[in-house]
Amino acid sequence: MLAKLRLDRRSVVAGAGALALAGILAGAGPASAENVLKIGVLGVMSGPAASWGLVNKYCAEATAQMVNDKGGVEIGGEKYRIQIVSVDDRNDPKLTVSGAERLIQQEGIRYIIGPNVDTTAASVRPVAEKNGAIYFPYAFSKSLYTPPAGNAVLGMIASYQAGPIIYKYLMDKAGVKSVAFVARNEADPLNQRNEGVDAAKKLGLRIVSADDTYEPGTTDFFPVMSKVVAGNPDLIVLSGAAPADSPLLIRAARELGYNGVLSTETAQDIKVLNEGAGKNADGFISVGGASTPEIRSAYMEDFVKRYEKIAGEWNDEAGTKVYALEIILATLQKAGKDAITDTNLYKKTLDGFSMKNPFLKQDAELRYVGTSYFGQKRQIGVPMVVNQVENGRFKTLFVGSVE
Repeated sequence: MLAKLRLDRRSVVAGAGALALAGILAGAGPASAENVLKIGVLGVMSGPAASWGLVNKYCAEATAQMVNDKGGVEIGGEKYRIQIVSVDDRNDPKLTVSGAERLIQQEGIRYIIGPNVDTTAASVRPVAEKNGAIYFPYAFSKSLYTPPAGNAVLGMIASYQAGPIIYKYLMDKAGVKSVAFVARNEADPLNQRNEGVDAAKKLGLRIVSADDTYEPGTTDFFPVMSKVVAGNPDLIVLSGAAPADSPLLIRAARELGYNGVLSTETAQDIKVLNEGAGKNADGFISVGGASTPEIRSAYMEDFVKRYEKIAGEWNDEAGTKVYALEIILATLQKAGKDAITDTNLYKKTLDGFSMKNPFLKQDAELRYVGTSYFGQKRQIGVPMVVNQVENGRFKTLFVGSVE
């Protein structure tokens, strides 16, 4: 996700990801920038988990268009037009590696948004480290961000960060005392389940069950959910649930008579929840971003409109993934234009970097975090927004932070 390309003043590259230049310029209007800054997007854009990678792609494209509309981004006194180059890895580590090699070695890109799960993110590491590229996975394995690893930056809140806060909130506010976990039988969801079980135990929750899993591609969730519901837990956690799986899991639980709380630590799409679960989705809790109308800034509202034009409709998961390209560009502005090709300069900037969060109404800071989890700042400090479905819409329960 071998020879280095020679870069001149008109062809500077710094990313990995999605879309031909013609597509970027469509509807963007004239840009005064002479230089081109390439940013990559690498992730799953087809199959059951396609929305994870596609949201990354559409977010990057929307931000790029907004920047290009204003004449590009100024870095070190020069203007750069943003070009997004995307690769679909189909959630296959082998394709992730070939995609990373294409983006880094052929396109000359040094900054890549993605991939989306632990296995594909781990496969990128050797390629990124060998070629001096930085990537921004949406995968939670701590080994990706802990020394000696240093080229990956976590793009969102991890399940083991959000889980304990959500569980504690439900213990205090809803009297939750017991919990059951159900996960898809893949490495990433299983890891999230294990982290969730550990967090629940530390909080004193009684674990009703934690071994129930379902296979990728499952469409009938009644067999697995019947076993989970039979334990009558106060809370059922859908560990690492993909947006396409969540409504079916919720509907199965409710139709089996479950009346407790359902939650997940992954971002979800309200449209998909409504279509798949209907009123059964009411009360469902998930992690969000700058997505709910009551906390959006005017800039975020503009981003939503641009995203809808590109993708055809809004996806609430974009509220967590809107941050990547925005902070990459802002960090490059601080690090200087040499950081476009020299990622060591970018990494040296992480510790002292901060900016105003442009997506929230409140006056909030956006910076890199993660020291207490990874021993170094290798995570975008995305606000920890926890949402609950209410009458077919997401309502923000609370906004927290990782550190």
